[in-house]
Amino acid sequence: MNRRVVITGAGVVSSLGIGMDEFWSQCLEGKSAVATVPASWRHHDELHSRIWSPLPEIDPESLGVARAERLQLDPVAMLALGAAREAIRRAGFTLATAGERSRNFVLSGADSARTGVFFGTGLGGAISFLRNHTHHIFTKPRAALAAYVEKHETAVDREVLEDIVQQMAHGTRFNPFEVSMVMPNSPSAAIGIKYNLKGPNETYCVACASGTVAVGNAYRAVRDGRVDVAVSGGCEYFADEHGHIFRSFDVSGTLVRDYADAETANRPFDEKRSGFLFSQGGSAALVLEELEHAQRRGATIMAELIGFAETFDAHSMMSLAPGGGQIERMIRGALSDAGLSPTEIDYINAHGTGTRNNDEIESGVIDRVFGKSVWVNSTKSLLGHTIGASGAFEALVTALTLRDGVTHVCKNLDAPLLDLNFVRHVDRFDPQVGLSQSFAFGGHNAAVVMRRFD
Repeated sequence: MNRRVVITGAGVVSSLGIGMDEFWSQCLEGKSAVATVPASWRHHDELHSRIWSPLPEIDPESLGVARAERLQLDPVAMLALGAAREAIRRAGFTLATAGERSRNFVLSGADSARTGVFFGTGLGGAISFLRNHTHHIFTKPRAALAAYVEKHETAVDREVLEDIVQQMAHGTRFNPFEVSMVMPNSPSAAIGIKYNLKGPNETYCVACASGTVAVGNAYRAVRDGRVDVAVSGGCEYFADEHGHIFRSFDVSGTLVRDYADAETANRPFDEKRSGFLFSQGGSAALVLEELEHAQRRGATIMAELIGFAETFDAHSMMSLAPGGGQIERMIRGALSDAGLSPTEIDYINAHGTGTRNNDEIESGVIDRVFGKSVWVNSTKSLLGHTIGASGAFEALVTALTLRDGVTHVCKNLDAPLLDLNFVRHVDRFDPQVGLSQSFAFGGHNAAVVMRRFD
């Protein structure tokens, strides 16, 4: 017999703020963080898109990351640690230090051997790779060029050469922890080490579906009795000195290009959409728990997870298969896992990137499977696209929507490409069941189904 699985805690580090309460408040107010990309990035390419969704200034100590850990962890792992810490605390677990001088903790009320970590990321510690790579290739040439400028200042155009030196920016050192920082499993491992969690520790690297797949597999692990508690979610961080990762998406033609008005440029499901808003990153974490285990602790329950499914297009690395056949099969699989029919779904947190092809295919599948009554919105219309973290953010928004009976707007939606029941105003409604779905480069499709817990 399958066990019931509930969400008892959540944590957030996002462009809309740090902490679940601030994040949700900003969502309901329809806020976004949009800014021009760093000027230095344009030294290396003109760029077609020049806006992004930056994170606020973050003190690693506020995320629970000790000074020694900062030297050993990529920013993506620090974000994951911050979100996980809030989620664990909100779940009602108290933290006892693992030793007198230890920076790590033990969770009271949880068996460490039956508590697992299931986290997703798209590129993992890519920033550490780039920082160490630029240090490796630029340190000696930059020093030599700077010395040449000093020695021949009257014979050369000093200003031009100094500008070239500045463009060869790199990290302050080659980090001896680079290998462990770059590994995609580092965020999951960092959470497990920090909180002495000795159950399964799994990483899901499935591009934009990573967070959803992580939450879905955590649900299965609790449901099937592999663990009693699971820390799940997703994380991403993309702010390298030279804008390399931004340019990678930019040249592929996926980023928003109509940005005359930065605040309205990001517009999923709108006829005038031109691509997705690139996010600096973030992390969302959810604590999943077996129902009776949570009730014995007196935990507050946000929502109940009741279904999960994933499929694969087997079509293209960069685009959805025409018609969305495997997306539809995935949705119907998730509904079957939950024991529901399409008419029982009240709310869908869509993938909703704002790219031309994706939104057209996704809206068509929603119309075909659910019709025009189900409420639909896109959290990416507020956050931009956080890639590996996006599914975790959207699963959290789905849980909060069910808990509170209210959800955020699908921002900048003036001319919907299809006549669906998009959320255009923040109004009270009575959702009982919600679905959050994600698609990814490579052809991955995944969705989780949740029910309100009363």
